[in-house]
Amino acid sequence: MTVWDRPEPPSRPVPLDRERIVAAAIALADEGGLEAVSLRKVAARLNAGQMRLYGYISTKDGLLDLMVDEVHAEILPVEQPGDWREALRVLAHRTRQAALRHEWLADLLGGRPSLGPNGLAVTEARLAALDGLADTDTAIRAVETVSAYVTGAIRHEIANLRAERATGLSERDWQRANGPHVTGMLATGRFPALTKAVHDGTDVDAETSFATGLEWVLDAVAARLTGPPA
Repeated sequence: MTVWDRPEPPSRPVPLDRERIVAAAIALADEGGLEAVSLRKVAARLNAGQMRLYGYISTKDGLLDLMVDEVHAEILPVEQPGDWREALRVLAHRTRQAALRHEWLADLLGGRPSLGPNGLAVTEARLAALDGLADTDTAIRAVETVSAYVTGAIRHEIANLRAERATGLSERDWQRANGPHVTGMLATGRFPALTKAVHDGTDVDAETSFATGLEWVLDAVAARLTGPPA
């Protein structure tokens, strides 16, 4: 039985329900990451006994599932765009924005699919964007490809944000601090392609990088939808 199929216990004088429990858990995770979340800490946040929570959620994994599904509600747009490309683009950017609001989400993306109502609705929206444009297997592979890019890009961005906080160095400060080492390594001539990238490449912010990579992935999907397999 999944956490969504488990009935809630009868109400008691002190109000408690899954919605309040999940909201408290998300607040804890937003403040201190997933390590700050436990049934005991959530109970303390709600001024409730830990044993009461077990009537609603029996395991931390179940709690995490509910938290992820709650955030998936933030990803769903109010209206589904009619154009498949815009639909997948909107979902991708809204996923990134949700992860920036709830950095712990990056640690839970990319595993098994979310089976909650909101998670299923996001998957439905992704597949529905390609409905009628490709056979089922092609649509599934396309959605998986876009999702893999989005997950990887988000994890990379969140990892950089965490590194900045841990070291106190911005990306540019880190580059300056490590500049002499990198310059010395490039001077050996062993890394000509990297040397060209360092000297000739253009620095862009995380949002621009994400958007550019996403468009390239969508270009690849478009090519597969309009042309025969390579």
